[in-house]
Amino acid sequence: MAQPDDMFGDDDYPAYTMGRAAEITGASQDFLRRLDEVKLIAPFRSTGGHRRYSRYQLRLAARAREMVDQGTPLEAACRIIILEDQLEEALKRNAEHRFQQET
Repeated sequence: MAQPDDMFGDDDYPAYTMGRAAEITGASQDFLRRLDEVKLIAPFRSTGGHRRYSRYQLRLAARAREMVDQGTPLEAACRIIILEDQLEEALKRNAEHRFQQET
């Protein structure tokens, strides 16, 4: 079983509080709440109901903040990020499939 310290290396482990996530991404806590509302990221909820974010989610939030700062409407930025993420995943699967066929 993984130890808690090992989990901080996991991109999907919800290691960051909302305050720390805001600090890391340079976004406000309200902006992070809005990303949850528009369904870009769904933070894990602690037993006390507090939002916890993973490194993967922080990367998405930072990208959204960057795009909004450049004038892209939030909903459009989120849709673009989702599509970019889906494309990256599809390309990765395609490469894995090609590798399996070659071996």
